Amino acid sequence: MADSGSNPIEGQIDSSRQHRAAAPSPLADGLSVDVEDYYHVEAFADRITPDMWPQFPSRVVENTHRVLDLLGRLEVRATFFVLGAVAEKEPRLVREIVAAGHEPGCHSYLHQRIWKWTPAEFREDTRRAVRAIEDAGGQRVIGYRAPTFSVVRKSLWAIQILAEEGFLYDSSVFPIRHDLYGMPEAPRFTFQWECSDGRTLYEIPPLTVRVLGRNLPVAGGGYLRLLPMWYTRWALRRIEGREHKSAVVYFHPWELDTEQPRLAGSWKSRLRHYTNLRKMEARITALARERQFVPLREYLQRHLARGPLPKRPVAAETTVVTH
Repeated sequence: MADSGSNPIEGQIDSSRQHRAAAPSPLADGLSVDVEDYYHVEAFADRITPDMWPQFPSRVVENTHRVLDLLGRLEVRATFFVLGAVAEKEPRLVREIVAAGHEPGCHSYLHQRIWKWTPAEFREDTRRAVRAIEDAGGQRVIGYRAPTFSVVRKSLWAIQILAEEGFLYDSSVFPIRHDLYGMPEAPRFTFQWECSDGRTLYEIPPLTVRVLGRNLPVAGGGYLRLLPMWYTRWALRRIEGREHKSAVVYFHPWELDTEQPRLAGSWKSRLRHYTNLRKMEARITALARERQFVPLREYLQRHLARGPLPKRPVAAETTVVTH
């Protein structure tokens, strides 16, 4: 991927920068879908390893078709971060995502938390996933989302590798405190990583609202399912009104699947995974009717058209330069 040529939207970004003073691009909300099956999730990773995946009936094609149908009815486009293992097994599904006008992105190959791996293992997993997604969809992949938002301080070296591999943006750094992930000290809104070798990578964080000195998650995955809609709408109004920022919303195809097999797990895992599955489609529909959603590629392009983004250096001790 690193040698595949110039980035396909860099020219558009440069053109937008030249014209932003005369006609700044209106902001819109970013929408993304993490394409994985119900048994790929972190909630059950302590019981289900990748070598066990073939034992479970796959529902990812059916569930992703449901998402495509829903977004088609709503006339909404999104970024689909596809698991490489899914793309390799179901290449037609990736082609259907691209044919419907959505942006394909990378969600790793094996859905493992990054900090469990060495940098070399992470690089190989990423390359394998990108090959599968690009071969299936015929479109270059420029966006990455780590499994379980696992780009954290101890795995920040992944930013350098993603930049080296030719990605334009990442959406893996969640600026909250959580038992599985989070970098609460990271910027809450879109910014640009600066690597020590001069490379850069844009970061599109999942959405948070600032309350009493803490960052609280908003409008993504389990947070959209578990938390009441009045909270989501209140937070979105607060972010727009006080900070003049747009939203980033994400979800998973399995979150629309009320008939998925129930897996054994801890009470916390089952609570996070199964609560309010029946409400998810209606909540996505309500937000899509109230807001203007675009893929993250376009979301970033609109931000860059308005001016340079804040920059943040990647700490030197986390930089990786070996290939």
